[in-house]
Amino acid sequence: MSTGAQNKLKGKYDEVAGKVKQSAGEATKNQSMANRGTAQQVKGNAEQAWGAVQQAASDVHKSNQAHAEKKAHDTREKVTSTAQNAKERVEDRAHQFQANHQTM
Repeated sequence: MSTGAQNKLKGKYDEVAGKVKQSAGEATKNQSMANRGTAQQVKGNAEQAWGAVQQAASDVHKSNQAHAEKKAHDTREKVTSTAQNAKERVEDRAHQFQANHQTM
């Protein structure tokens, strides 16, 4: 899978190559070549835009990852603490029940 930087670089290459192809086609009055050059420029611009989107998404993911991991850890701690508290309450009630209902 391509990274944002790779797509941006490939896009820049296609943009420049397309400009050259378009200019050559116009200079030689070759409309087909000029059109292919224009299409390659459009492709290059789209690749650069996609690379920018990938880069931004990657940057946001990296900057939020530590926070998300801490939040997940905190949630796991709360769940285990709640389970521990519930277990202790049930044990206390069981002991109270046993004490209240033992025959001596």
